[in-house]
Amino acid sequence: MRLATGEEVLVARVVAPDGRVGFGFSFRTDATEARHMAEWAAGVRAERPAYESQLDHSWERAWLSDEEIEWPSEPGFAKIQWTTE
Repeated sequence: MRLATGEEVLVARVVAPDGRVGFGFSFRTDATEARHMAEWAAGVRAERPAYESQLDHSWERAWLSDEEIEWPSEPGFAKIQWTTE
């Protein structure tokens, strides 16, 4: 996904067997990093993944502060068309 500032970020979504949804991101476009974050957010990964800030983006600051990430703060996030399968 392209950010409003022009940088790129990889966003992952995980849907748990019980329907809980978790999102993750990686400014290094590392799919494993984003997936592990999304798995933790969906409750299917026990250990919260470590993360090092790359751009000092608001999503990174929220993750590092253990606060809820405001995904809609990036206009591109709302435009992602997730598959349902």
